Amino acid sequence: MELMTNKNAKIRVRLESFNHEILTSSCNKILTILQNIPLNSIGVVSLPTNKRIYCVLRSPHVDKDSREHFEVRVHKRILEIYYDSHLNIFDLLSKADLPSGVFYRICLT
Repeated sequence: MELMTNKNAKIRVRLESFNHEILTSSCNKILTILQNIPLNSIGVVSLPTNKRIYCVLRSPHVDKDSREHFEVRVHKRILEIYYDSHLNIFDLLSKADLPSGVFYRICLT
C-alpha cells in the first residue's frame, strides 16, 4: 500500500517584535538560511502594526490636565515557504539563531 505524499507542503513562520529593524534583519537571516535549499517559492508578508497607547496621570492628586502618553508597537511579518515534502526544512528553521526580542512561531500546514 502506497502512502500519498504532499508534493507542495507549506511552512508558515510568524515573526513579531517591538523593534522593526531587528525584525527585518531576522527575516533576511531566515531567507539567507533557505537560499541554498531548492524551494518552490517563498514570500514575506508584512502585517499591520498593532499600536497600544496608555495614558498616565503625572500627578494623581493635584493636576488632572497633566498627562503622559506611552505607546507600544508590535511589528509583525509572515514568511510562507512552499517546498517538497521530502526536504527537512523544519529543523533548519528551529535551529536558526534569531536575535533576542523576536518572537517566532512555526506552523506546518
